[in-house]
Amino acid sequence: MAETDRQLTQKLEAAITGLLERRAEAASICPSDVAREVYEGDDEGWRELMEPVRQAAWQLVAAGQVEVTQGGRPVAEAEAHGPIRIRRARR
Repeated sequence: MAETDRQLTQKLEAAITGLLERRAEAASICPSDVAREVYEGDDEGWRELMEPVRQAAWQLVAAGQVEVTQGGRPVAEAEAHGPIRIRRARR
């Protein structure tokens, strides 16, 4: 049975929050960390998950759970170009 987009998104969101929980409070993660965590193969197929990881991160941003950063500063989705990091939302 093929994984639906929603199932993949939920798996990616869980991986994002799980990786952050295992890191220091102020630590951030790279989307590639998440893609590698979720991908089940031994090849470079995790790269195909990079855009879905970014989209899952933006959904978590909308839910107030994480921040997406560039240069250590939070950025809005429309401003983000190039490499990003994901960290817990600052409260």
